[in-house]
Amino acid sequence: MDDKLVAVPDQPSTRERILDIALELFSERGYDKTSLRDIAERLGTTKAALYYHFARKEDILLELHMRLHEIGYDVLAQLDGLEGAQAYVAAWPRLMDEFIDRVAQNRDLVVLHLRNVHALEQIGTDQRHQAENEDLMERFSRVFANPEIPLADRVRMACSLGAVIAGLIDAGERFGDVEPAEVIELVRGCVNDMLRPPEASRQALQRLLTSDQSLQ
Repeated sequence: MDDKLVAVPDQPSTRERILDIALELFSERGYDKTSLRDIAERLGTTKAALYYHFARKEDILLELHMRLHEIGYDVLAQLDGLEGAQAYVAAWPRLMDEFIDRVAQNRDLVVLHLRNVHALEQIGTDQRHQAENEDLMERFSRVFANPEIPLADRVRMACSLGAVIAGLIDAGERFGDVEPAEVIELVRGCVNDMLRPPEASRQALQRLLTSDQSLQ
Protein backbone atom coordinates (compact mmCIF):
# COMPACT_ATOMS: atom_id res chain seq x y z
CA MET A 1 0.00 0.00 0.00
CA ASP A 2 1.11 3.60 -0.62
CA ASP A 3 2.44 5.64 2.28
CA LYS A 4 0.74 8.77 0.99
CA LEU A 5 -2.90 9.58 0.43
CA VAL A 6 -3.42 11.48 -2.80
CA ALA A 7 -6.55 13.55 -3.42
CA VAL A 8 -8.18 12.96 -6.80
CA PRO A 9 -9.44 16.07 -8.68
CA ASP A 10 -13.18 16.69 -8.23
CA GLN A 11 -13.21 14.17 -5.39
CA PRO A 12 -13.52 14.83 -1.63
CA SER A 13 -10.32 15.94 0.07
CA THR A 14 -8.13 13.33 1.71
CA ARG A 15 -9.29 14.48 5.12
CA GLU A 16 -12.94 14.14 4.12
CA ARG A 17 -12.29 10.70 2.62
CA ILE A 18 -10.82 9.55 5.91
CA LEU A 19 -13.84 10.89 7.80
CA ASP A 20 -16.31 9.27 5.41
CA ILE A 21 -14.60 5.87 5.65
CA ALA A 22 -14.32 6.14 9.43
CA LEU A 23 -18.02 6.97 9.68
CA GLU A 24 -18.87 3.90 7.60
CA LEU A 25 -16.80 1.66 9.86
CA PHE A 26 -18.06 3.23 13.10
CA SER A 27 -21.63 2.67 11.89
CA GLU A 28 -20.95 -0.92 10.77
CA ARG A 29 -18.80 -2.16 13.66
CA GLY A 30 -19.17 0.41 16.40
CA TYR A 31 -16.59 2.96 17.46
CA ASP A 32 -14.89 0.75 20.04
CA LYS A 33 -14.44 -2.14 17.61
CA THR A 34 -12.89 0.00 14.85
CA SER A 35 -9.16 0.71 14.88
CA LEU A 36 -7.03 3.17 12.97
CA ARG A 37 -5.59 0.17 11.15
CA ASP A 38 -9.11 -0.80 10.02
CA ILE A 39 -9.65 2.70 8.66
CA ALA A 40 -6.30 2.71 6.88
CA GLU A 41 -6.97 -0.69 5.30
CA ARG A 42 -10.41 0.39 4.03
CA LEU A 43 -8.75 3.47 2.52
CA GLY A 44 -5.99 1.38 0.97
CA THR A 45 -3.16 3.11 2.81
CA THR A 46 -1.04 2.74 5.95
CA LYS A 47 -1.48 3.87 9.52
CA ALA A 48 1.55 6.12 9.06
CA ALA A 49 -0.21 8.00 6.27
CA LEU A 50 -3.35 8.26 8.39
CA TYR A 51 -1.38 9.78 11.28
CA TYR A 52 -0.50 12.73 9.05
CA HIS A 53 -4.16 13.82 9.24
CA PHE A 54 -5.37 12.34 12.52
CA ALA A 55 -3.12 11.28 15.38
CA ARG A 56 -5.90 9.61 17.37
CA LYS A 57 -9.21 7.91 16.73
CA GLU A 58 -10.80 10.43 19.11
CA ASP A 59 -9.77 13.23 16.73
CA ILE A 60 -11.72 11.56 13.92
CA LEU A 61 -14.77 11.18 16.15
CA LEU A 62 -14.58 14.87 17.08
CA GLU A 63 -14.45 15.98 13.45
CA LEU A 64 -17.44 13.81 12.60
CA HIS A 65 -19.41 15.35 15.45
CA MET A 66 -18.46 18.83 14.21
CA ARG A 67 -20.35 18.12 11.00
CA LEU A 68 -23.52 18.49 13.05
CA HIS A 69 -22.29 21.84 14.32
CA GLU A 70 -21.96 22.93 10.69
CA ILE A 71 -25.68 22.29 10.18
CA GLY A 72 -26.46 24.57 13.12
CA TYR A 73 -24.19 27.29 11.77
CA ASP A 74 -25.94 27.06 8.40
CA VAL A 75 -29.26 27.81 10.09
CA LEU A 76 -27.74 30.81 11.85
CA ALA A 77 -26.20 32.07 8.61
CA GLN A 78 -29.63 32.07 6.97
CA LEU A 79 -31.13 33.91 9.95
CA ASP A 80 -28.38 36.53 9.71
CA GLY A 81 -29.54 37.28 6.17
CA LEU A 82 -33.06 38.18 7.33
CA GLU A 83 -34.36 41.55 8.43
CA GLY A 84 -37.04 42.04 11.05
CA ALA A 85 -38.68 39.83 13.65
CA GLN A 86 -41.52 38.81 11.34
CA ALA A 87 -39.04 37.48 8.80
CA TYR A 88 -37.49 35.28 11.51
CA VAL A 89 -40.88 33.86 12.48
CA ALA A 90 -41.92 33.29 8.87
CA ALA A 91 -38.66 31.55 7.93
CA TRP A 92 -38.33 29.35 11.03
CA PRO A 93 -40.58 26.42 9.92
CA ARG A 94 -38.67 26.16 6.63
CA LEU A 95 -35.31 26.36 8.42
CA MET A 96 -36.30 23.60 10.85
CA ASP A 97 -37.52 21.43 7.98
CA GLU A 98 -34.22 21.97 6.16
CA PHE A 99 -32.37 21.28 9.42
CA ILE A 100 -34.12 17.92 9.73
CA ASP A 101 -33.45 17.20 6.04
CA ARG A 102 -29.74 17.84 6.59
CA VAL A 103 -29.73 15.52 9.59
CA ALA A 104 -31.56 12.90 7.50
CA GLN A 105 -28.96 13.27 4.72
CA ASN A 106 -26.33 12.55 7.37
CA ARG A 107 -28.16 9.44 8.56
CA ASP A 108 -24.91 7.65 9.41
CA LEU A 109 -24.08 10.48 11.80
CA VAL A 110 -27.43 9.95 13.50
CA VAL A 111 -26.65 6.23 13.80
CA LEU A 112 -23.24 7.09 15.23
CA HIS A 113 -24.85 9.23 17.93
CA LEU A 114 -27.57 6.72 18.69
CA ARG A 115 -25.28 3.71 19.04
CA ASN A 116 -22.00 5.11 20.40
CA VAL A 117 -23.10 7.24 23.31
CA HIS A 118 -20.17 6.39 25.58
CA ALA A 119 -17.64 7.10 22.84
CA LEU A 120 -19.13 10.54 22.22
CA GLU A 121 -18.83 11.35 25.90
CA GLN A 122 -15.06 11.25 25.38
CA ILE A 123 -15.12 14.42 23.26
CA GLY A 124 -17.35 16.38 25.62
CA THR A 125 -14.39 18.01 27.39
CA ASP A 126 -12.51 18.94 24.22
CA GLN A 127 -11.87 22.71 24.28
CA ARG A 128 -12.74 23.26 20.62
CA HIS A 129 -15.94 21.28 20.98
CA GLN A 130 -16.93 23.22 24.09
CA ALA A 131 -16.14 26.57 22.45
CA GLU A 132 -18.23 25.84 19.35
CA ASN A 133 -21.05 24.37 21.40
CA GLU A 134 -21.17 27.43 23.64
CA ASP A 135 -21.05 29.74 20.62
CA LEU A 136 -23.96 27.97 18.96
CA MET A 137 -26.03 28.05 22.14
CA GLU A 138 -25.27 31.72 22.75
CA ARG A 139 -26.21 32.76 19.22
CA PHE A 140 -29.46 30.81 19.23
CA SER A 141 -30.22 32.21 22.70
CA ARG A 142 -29.94 35.74 21.30
CA VAL A 143 -32.61 34.85 18.73
CA PHE A 144 -34.95 33.45 21.39
CA ALA A 145 -34.37 36.47 23.66
CA ASN A 146 -35.22 39.01 20.93
CA PRO A 147 -38.10 41.06 22.38
CA GLU A 148 -39.21 42.10 18.89
CA ILE A 149 -40.37 38.51 18.28
CA PRO A 150 -43.65 37.70 20.08
CA LEU A 151 -43.05 35.50 23.11
CA ALA A 152 -45.38 32.75 21.86
CA ASP A 153 -43.35 32.51 18.65
CA ARG A 154 -40.04 32.48 20.53
CA VAL A 155 -41.25 29.64 22.74
CA ARG A 156 -42.38 27.61 19.73
CA MET A 157 -39.08 28.28 17.95
CA ALA A 158 -36.99 27.24 20.96
CA CYS A 159 -39.07 24.11 21.61
CA SER A 160 -38.85 23.02 17.98
CA LEU A 161 -35.07 23.34 17.95
CA GLY A 162 -34.92 21.47 21.25
CA ALA A 163 -37.03 18.67 19.76
CA VAL A 164 -34.56 18.17 16.92
CA ILE A 165 -31.58 18.15 19.27
CA ALA A 166 -33.17 15.94 21.93
CA GLY A 167 -34.93 13.65 19.45
CA LEU A 168 -32.10 13.14 16.97
CA ILE A 169 -28.69 14.56 17.83
CA ASP A 170 -28.55 13.87 21.58
CA ALA A 171 -31.03 11.00 21.71
CA GLY A 172 -28.42 8.31 22.35
CA GLU A 173 -30.21 5.10 23.34
CA ARG A 174 -33.28 6.97 24.56
CA PHE A 175 -35.64 5.22 22.14
CA GLY A 176 -33.98 1.81 22.19
CA ASP A 177 -32.96 -0.09 19.07
CA VAL A 178 -35.15 1.66 16.51
CA GLU A 179 -34.84 2.60 12.85
CA PRO A 180 -33.30 6.13 12.65
CA ALA A 181 -35.39 7.01 9.57
CA GLU A 182 -38.58 6.44 11.57
CA VAL A 183 -37.35 8.63 14.42
CA ILE A 184 -36.42 11.39 11.96
CA GLU A 185 -39.94 11.54 10.53
CA LEU A 186 -41.55 11.37 13.97
CA VAL A 187 -39.42 14.30 15.11
CA ARG A 188 -40.38 16.19 11.94
CA GLY A 189 -44.05 15.66 12.79
CA CYS A 190 -43.54 16.93 16.34
CA VAL A 191 -41.74 20.03 15.07
CA ASN A 192 -44.50 20.76 12.56
CA ASP A 193 -47.08 20.48 15.33
CA MET A 194 -45.12 22.88 17.54
CA LEU A 195 -44.77 25.48 14.81
CA ARG A 196 -48.39 25.35 13.70
CA PRO A 197 -50.05 28.74 14.40
CA PRO A 198 -52.37 28.65 17.45
CA GLU A 199 -55.50 29.18 15.35
CA ALA A 200 -54.53 26.36 13.01
CA SER A 201 -53.94 24.10 16.02
CA ARG A 202 -57.38 24.99 17.41
CA GLN A 203 -59.03 24.26 14.07
CA ALA A 204 -57.18 20.95 13.73
CA LEU A 205 -58.32 19.93 17.22
CA GLN A 206 -61.89 20.91 16.41
CA ARG A 207 -61.81 18.82 13.22
CA LEU A 208 -60.49 15.86 15.18
CA LEU A 209 -63.21 16.17 17.82
CA THR A 210 -65.89 16.51 15.14
CA SER A 211 -64.56 13.43 13.38
CA ASP A 212 -64.59 11.43 16.62
CA GLN A 213 -68.17 12.47 17.33
CA SER A 214 -69.32 11.43 13.86
CA LEU A 215 -67.89 7.96 14.42
CA GLN A 216 -69.84 7.43 17.60
